[in-house]
Amino acid sequence: MKILITGASGFIGSFFVEEALNRTQEVWAGVRRSSNKEYLQNPLISFIDLNYSNQEQLKQQISEHVSQHGKWDYIIHNAGLTKSLDLRDFEKVNYLFTRRLIEALQETNAVPLKFILMSSLSAYPNPESAYGKSKLKAEHFLEAQTGFPYIILRPTGVYGPRDKDYLMMLKIIDAGWDVTAGFKPQKLTFIYVKDLVKAVFLALESPLSNKAYCVADGNVYTCKTYTQIVKTALGKKFTFKIRVPLFVLKTVSLLAEGIAHLTQKPSTLNRDKYKIMKQRDWTCDTLPLQQDLGFVADYDLEQGIAECVKWYLDTNTFRPVSIKRTERERREANPIP
Repeated sequence: MKILITGASGFIGSFFVEEALNRTQEVWAGVRRSSNKEYLQNPLISFIDLNYSNQEQLKQQISEHVSQHGKWDYIIHNAGLTKSLDLRDFEKVNYLFTRRLIEALQETNAVPLKFILMSSLSAYPNPESAYGKSKLKAEHFLEAQTGFPYIILRPTGVYGPRDKDYLMMLKIIDAGWDVTAGFKPQKLTFIYVKDLVKAVFLALESPLSNKAYCVADGNVYTCKTYTQIVKTALGKKFTFKIRVPLFVLKTVSLLAEGIAHLTQKPSTLNRDKYKIMKQRDWTCDTLPLQQDLGFVADYDLEQGIAECVKWYLDTNTFRPVSIKRTERERREANPIP
């Protein structure tokens, strides 16, 4: 089976590639030539740099690929934009580029057996952010197609090894700070990256199509629960709790965005991200995913965070303060003669 995975060089995409290789599928990784291929070193991976900016060239690329290698049986469209200096880029990349890929596949008779669109819980049900709106617009276009078998997956917060956003949150807690946005409690949901991979391949193998599912581990957490789980995994006993009012978070987000424009480097924190962060309820119904695809998460947040921390230690990506302290105490107790 031939599979195309777009956005393959990213945190989530690299895990999709690994699973496809484990299933002995012929893997085509859709990546830009400039992309970091740190986690795409397997010689069995073939690469393709699809030009979404030019519809005619995109069609030509797909036509040439089909004539030389045959069409892809499966496509996981994971490529997308999560942060940008220009909010208009969200619609361009997340909606327009998705539309162009779908149209190019149709016009070159390269429609796959199953097309997985990686959307986001931010798109459901009534998004406020430009990011969420762009994802929802892509969903609506896909749902309007005929003779095009698809499944839309809307994962909640995805975490795991190789991720940088949640790693930053772990580092803040490890530094001794428990920062919470807003005074009204948040209901949080998560999905470990390996469980998301599991859901995607269940969707690919299922005879069902033309459906949309929310993806989470089935549990609902609070900020307090999240912090405690992280503290336990890091061996952190005490943190200073700080509640940041939403108007302060909004101000900081605007300042961060202003600095990003000056440096021409997109910031994780910006006004669009603020619209996502201020949301209080991130619960979603995962029962349809369980009933239709038989999905049951293998990891809850405690298990997932623990495995993440182990990976950080094994790869020397991040060493918690408690680990450093233990190592220092061990060296002091057993000095090298």
